[in-house]
Amino acid sequence: MSQSGDKGGTTVILGGGLAGLSAGYVLTKAGRKTVIFEADSTVGGLSKTIVAGEFRFDLGGHRFFTKDKRIENFVKELMGEELISVSRKSKIYLKNKYFDYPLRPLNAISGMGILTTLRIISDYGKERLKNVIGNGRCVSLEDWVVRNFGRTMFDIYFKQYSEKVWGLDCSRISQKWVAQRIQGLSLGRAIKNAFFRLSGEKVPSLVDKFLYPQLGIGRISDRLKEEIVKVNRLFTSASVVQLNHKDFKIQNAVVSVNGNSHVIEGEDFVSTIPINALVRMLQPEAPPEVLDAASRLGYRDLLIVAVMINRERVTDQTWIYIPEQKIPFGRIHEPKNWSEKMAPVEKTLIVTEYFCFKGDDIWRASDKELSEITVSNLENLGFIRNDEVIGTIVIRVPKAYPLFEVGYEEYCNKVWEYLDKFENLYIAGRTGMFKYHNMDHAIETGIEVAESIMKKRRVV
Repeated sequence: MSQSGDKGGTTVILGGGLAGLSAGYVLTKAGRKTVIFEADSTVGGLSKTIVAGEFRFDLGGHRFFTKDKRIENFVKELMGEELISVSRKSKIYLKNKYFDYPLRPLNAISGMGILTTLRIISDYGKERLKNVIGNGRCVSLEDWVVRNFGRTMFDIYFKQYSEKVWGLDCSRISQKWVAQRIQGLSLGRAIKNAFFRLSGEKVPSLVDKFLYPQLGIGRISDRLKEEIVKVNRLFTSASVVQLNHKDFKIQNAVVSVNGNSHVIEGEDFVSTIPINALVRMLQPEAPPEVLDAASRLGYRDLLIVAVMINRERVTDQTWIYIPEQKIPFGRIHEPKNWSEKMAPVEKTLIVTEYFCFKGDDIWRASDKELSEITVSNLENLGFIRNDEVIGTIVIRVPKAYPLFEVGYEEYCNKVWEYLDKFENLYIAGRTGMFKYHNMDHAIETGIEVAESIMKKRRVV
């Protein structure tokens, strides 16, 4: 790749996840010149599908659901007949029993027992009464869950699972995350949904059906790439090293492709890479207070162990949530329940998710150790027998989820205030915007920045 001396309206996109690809796709369709750089060897980010012979699996299982018809039509037109409708069937494994998720009161009563269930309902009633008298302080995930579900439900389920996922005490996790992630959900809403069969129409977390590409969620990213590269350029294994700027305008990006450094000029720049990494790349350097704020924004990492099994099916579930700390992984799914094409006939696979921090014991464990731990636990849980295992694959995913500690908004706002001064820099996506976006939101942010570039206005 040679240095580009022709800016010619080119938009340089940093990151080839759903947001970056969606931006590139919209710009390409509009006849605009774009070039995309993705650090990984394949596009998609967290929304990719790993192919291992005849087996396929996603990095945790990603459903596509949206209430935005424009985004739904965008994906449907892109994917055509590849999309299928999948029924969501999820359970919580807790205290050696399975509970329906979303909550169904009769199942909860039979699983937890009458006394525990009455305590849950009593605690919930007390919280509702407190809310009528006065809301009080609601800062952390613990505050929010207790207010919306009661102390007993928090202690039984939310505390263990949330701390397992985030690696933080619930008092340190911002309530802004859970309020955004579980919009409108409370124990009362869940019970109403269960009794009156609302099918989760008003609560995104409770949807009964979702769309899914037959060959895995990564096909959405693949299709975006296929359309983009018909006209424009896209490079994988290409890491952004530096962004040079002057008078709050990005001049060029220094990119390392296959070990070779290149200076890439452009008129506009779209970043979907982690926001703290973006700030560190700026040259001249950002002010010390901005660098400090960016350094305080962290991410949670993810490790996947997929286990291939010589059996037609293990479960009938899309997800099984496992909150207890004694079991090392936090969630499992069986891709064949999402699409029959994810595994060969008479074989299946179970995908386990380990939530971790890069450099901790789980992250540093060898693939052999992780495979043995996973198979042993799946066997103890009664899912599989060791002699059924055909093989395993371990995938490490850094910076999978923004980490929303109490007070993160202050740091985020300081970084955003600085980045907003750049007239030709646009931010999109989950890691780029430091927001817990679902797939539809990530796609939407990519579309919006592309439209902003074409209209030459900023997205706030």
